[in-house]
Amino acid sequence: MDKQSKIQGQTMIQDISPAHLNNHYDPTKTADENSIILFFTKEKKLLGRLDDSTQEISFPRFKDAKDIAKEKLTYLFSIDDEDFFLMITDSENMDFLDVSAQDSDSYMFHDFRKFRSAYYYPQTYVYAAFTAYQLAEWYMVTRFCGKCGAENEHSKKERAMICPKCGNIIYPRINPAVIIGVIDKEANKLLVTRYRVGYGHNALVAGFTEIGETLEETVSREVMEEAGIHVTNIRYYKSQPWGIASDILVGFFCEVTGSREITMDNNELKFASWLSPEEIELQPLEYSLTNEMMKFFKKSYE
Repeated sequence: MDKQSKIQGQTMIQDISPAHLNNHYDPTKTADENSIILFFTKEKKLLGRLDDSTQEISFPRFKDAKDIAKEKLTYLFSIDDEDFFLMITDSENMDFLDVSAQDSDSYMFHDFRKFRSAYYYPQTYVYAAFTAYQLAEWYMVTRFCGKCGAENEHSKKERAMICPKCGNIIYPRINPAVIIGVIDKEANKLLVTRYRVGYGHNALVAGFTEIGETLEETVSREVMEEAGIHVTNIRYYKSQPWGIASDILVGFFCEVTGSREITMDNNELKFASWLSPEEIELQPLEYSLTNEMMKFFKKSYE
């Protein structure tokens, strides 16, 4: 086993082994009493019980609901023997829950940032929430056909929305993006960044793949755009589904070639610097591919 394989650990959001996500779409599947229902509002808040004292997370099951027809639920996926269904609601009113499940200290709608603010357990439920978020958003924005405006219908064969008027077929959107660990082997340092807006912790150079571009070409272009440097020896590391942005993240490591001087893109970044392993501060949670790659560098080059 090589050095990289020994260091890699199961820490990212999708690393739920020995549990297994089965994302095969089955339009004939219906909810039973123990099926988990993920209720999203149109503002993409998710109904759940988050116990900050025990860090436990739970979601209502079909037996906790009342007056909800099974036909109104959309099958999402299963994790081991638990089936997950989607229900999109118009408000945060919880009248659809049985009285026993409506306690003020029980279920409530949470802004999705809450689900990634701390570790909640089991991790399978956190991963389910991330994955369901992507599908919930997709179902919301594909209600109507983008070509003729007619109301779409669910495909009876695959996870797709079909326009009954013009036949247009829409599949779930997945955005390819790269996460890039740029290494200065001579100085034993990694190029670490921080975004100008949004997420405030340490990150790596990253960006979306453009039309007509390979992933490796995306790596070279993004490093040049964000840091003004050239790279070589581009090699694949790992990938990660990141449902809250509908992304598939693809991690690459590479080495700087030529000048090490950073010309930072001030529109994208507020910080970019070469850091040694001991200088790198990891993100608060280990869910992301970015954090996994920074941790791998720290352990490999310390």
